[in-house]
Amino acid sequence: MSRISPVTGHYVTLEVDGLEYKVFYLENGSGQPLVCQHTAGCHNHQWRGLLEDDEITADYRVIAYDLPRHGKSDPPENAEWWKEEYKLTADHYVNFIVALCDALELEDPIFMGSSFGGNVALQLALRHPDRFAGVLSVEGADYSPGFYLDWWQHPHANAAQVCASGVWDLMAPQSPEADRWKTWFYYSQGSEAFKGDLHFYSVDHDLRGRLGEIDGDRCPVVMLTGEYDYLTTPEDSARTAGEIKNGTFIAMPEIGHFPMSENHATFRRYLIQALEALQGVKTAKSG
Repeated sequence: MSRISPVTGHYVTLEVDGLEYKVFYLENGSGQPLVCQHTAGCHNHQWRGLLEDDEITADYRVIAYDLPRHGKSDPPENAEWWKEEYKLTADHYVNFIVALCDALELEDPIFMGSSFGGNVALQLALRHPDRFAGVLSVEGADYSPGFYLDWWQHPHANAAQVCASGVWDLMAPQSPEADRWKTWFYYSQGSEAFKGDLHFYSVDHDLRGRLGEIDGDRCPVVMLTGEYDYLTTPEDSARTAGEIKNGTFIAMPEIGHFPMSENHATFRRYLIQALEALQGVKTAKSG
């Protein structure tokens, strides 16, 4: 029996830091926008389980985009991008996300990102607390050093296989085998952008000593981390949330660094808790 998914895809053109980008995004649902950032070196397919989750999309307009140079989003249109090494910075990353939300005319969006997307969620809460109704930092922390490595793209290595295989032991053994292999497959397609993404993740992102500047009343922060994540451990995320005003941490047993793609059925339970916690902060503030 055939079934057509309710998920639709679109391109939007936007300008960020003087450059033009044609950005691809998937969406489904209605209600408050929930904007989803994939992990480093990957693309929005990671969020397919969420995009097709009838319960969540009944209340939220889920939008999952491909960052430029990932998936179906090209590098900038009006620049000779091939002449420079790609190194993602916090400034550009934040500017891009805000520009995307503005271009789509999103009101009170919730931002959710995983891994390097979880880290940029903290940057958004710090820099643009009034643009977002809250942020969900999945597998994020204030600082995650040590993963910007030359051998990710060494000429003697198969970069696609190195990047894909490097994520395998970050997933929980309880996660369905087919979903773990799909996550592996996603990473085999994004090796060219992986190292540049990790420049943000391990070099340019550093909020040590600045977490107290995040106003959790204006922009609530909920952090979620899986027990099998050794890049940003549950302890790292719990410590980070503890230093943010009204920050909330949710531990995720039996799941790893790629919760939305390795095991959506398990992740969704924690996500619903996080959305309820976020809405609870907003309700308490308005009351």
